[in-house]
Amino acid sequence: MTTNPDEDFVLKTVKSRDVHFVRFWFTDVLGTMKSFAVVPGELEDAFADGMGFDGSCIEGFCRTQESDMLAFPDASTFQVLPWRPEHNAVARMFCSIRTPDGQPFEGDPRHVLAQTVAKARERGYVFNVGPELEFYYFKDAEGTEVLDRGGYFDLTSLDYASDLRRDTVLTLEKMGIPVEYSHHENGPSQHEIDLRFTDALSMADAVMTYKLVVKEIALKHGVYASFMPKPRSDAPGSGMHVHQSLFDLEGNNAFFDPNDPQGYRLSKVAKHYIAGILKYAPEFCVITNQFVNSYKRLICGGEAPTYLSWASRNRSTLVRIPRYRPEREDACRIELRSPDPAANPYLAFAVMLAAGLKGIEDELELQPPTEDQDLFALSRQDLRRQGFHTLPESLGEAVELFATSDLMRETLGEHIHSYLVSAKRAEWNEYQGNVSSWERDRYLAVL
Repeated sequence: MTTNPDEDFVLKTVKSRDVHFVRFWFTDVLGTMKSFAVVPGELEDAFADGMGFDGSCIEGFCRTQESDMLAFPDASTFQVLPWRPEHNAVARMFCSIRTPDGQPFEGDPRHVLAQTVAKARERGYVFNVGPELEFYYFKDAEGTEVLDRGGYFDLTSLDYASDLRRDTVLTLEKMGIPVEYSHHENGPSQHEIDLRFTDALSMADAVMTYKLVVKEIALKHGVYASFMPKPRSDAPGSGMHVHQSLFDLEGNNAFFDPNDPQGYRLSKVAKHYIAGILKYAPEFCVITNQFVNSYKRLICGGEAPTYLSWASRNRSTLVRIPRYRPEREDACRIELRSPDPAANPYLAFAVMLAAGLKGIEDELELQPPTEDQDLFALSRQDLRRQGFHTLPESLGEAVELFATSDLMRETLGEHIHSYLVSAKRAEWNEYQGNVSSWERDRYLAVL
């Protein structure tokens, strides 16, 4: 046995639960889950010395000549996978990636978030997040045929996927991931499951687990679940609204001030944090909205805000201050409404936190709120005439803002920053060269 109680628990549970394989989970830079299986007899060595693998096969990791990597499992993340058989069971642990000399690997997204969280802790803050992830169920992965014609909060025969959501929530809770809400979303066959807020690193692990569980349960029911930001042009896109707050090390909410002269119950720390988010959102957009398709959701007239604005009652602003329980200190938070569920949660949470901390550090002044104007009804041109700045219109614009951002380079490190600049420029250039059916339908017969 080891001297670490979490590791001892893993070793005992593996024996008592008949676990024959333990999957080591980690993500590439884009947030795709990676995994390899380890037999129980290797676990003690893995805790002590890591398990080697070829990093050159992982998107954004490293070149062939520098490919030797070590995965060190985090025993506190151990869970038996409920969708696998109880006999010859399968479990999982998230891993930290290190180089052969034992140093954290700079291309590991989980390490980037851990570093950023540690910086916040040095300043006396714990970063808590509670994301709301939307997704679609389709008949299969080959098209976008929906399962129902339900709408927002529908609970009728239209909501064909209630059983899928129920099984998904039960599976998540078996894995120690508490769920706050689940409901039908606005689009046909679109759904949302909201996770109860917790610290950012635990939540990023939970988001990766959540996305896999949603897909596994869908497959079990013979359908397909997609987190694509905008899978249908005639239906709403899928978002990942991120509720976030800073608590001090004594457990007090640093965002809460019942004596806020503006009446929002926000402290100066919270207002500087929001100002940081609004200032740097265009620079981190390539992280929170990382694909060409992401920008089909961030359009005028849609339901995803693109305008650098904030408010409480106005859901068309980029940052909203939820007021469900205004008197409760622990409920005080901000909600960033632009991210989508295809983002890598480790990097997304890291850049949000970095932007907020920079706002606090520089004591950025928060612009006035925009409470009474429906910004969704205005075009980008109208908004700019009124003095509103907006998020990038395309991946091409986003990657160039990201490329010149000192804060993004500092937060993510040179390795991930330079990789994403190169990869996203290549994606944009390839998209630019693609002739779509929309173009052929519009131009071929008349030009």
